[in-house]
Amino acid sequence: MKALTLIRHAKSSWSDPRLADFDRPLNKRGIRDLQSMARRVRDFGLAPDQLVTSGATRALETAKALACELALRPDQVLVQPEFYTAGLQELLCLLRRQNDQWLHLMVVGHNPGLQDLGGYLTGWKLPKFPTAAVVHMHLRIDRWCDLDLAHGTVELLDYPKLHR
Repeated sequence: MKALTLIRHAKSSWSDPRLADFDRPLNKRGIRDLQSMARRVRDFGLAPDQLVTSGATRALETAKALACELALRPDQVLVQPEFYTAGLQELLCLLRRQNDQWLHLMVVGHNPGLQDLGGYLTGWKLPKFPTAAVVHMHLRIDRWCDLDLAHGTVELLDYPKLHR
């Protein structure tokens, strides 16, 4: 069995209208929520074999905070720029190409792609997938290339507003 953790980037800033969407950093609330969520991810025992992240600034900042909290080595963090605009089919293709030695992958990215992927893999319509949300699932596959419809079971859904 494989495990997959999907994490939407933390809340980003819209304060500088000159910045391209790709370059928007986290805002104050995003940083605060991320610190709390990274600790919870650690406390849930969700340290992955490999963390794969979008190259967008807000996703990279989220991934770096998670990697630090989970004590991941630099070689355990892989930046995939194509995750930035990836929809369901592109995310599936990218995940199917991952190394089978990795039993647990963590993906940091964007909506609607991550929410669509989580629903597709588990057959469960995620009620919401806000910023800094985490969904962890077990997958009934031995190889990433076999990833497909309803192969997963949701083990955890968590996000900052659940704790306010």
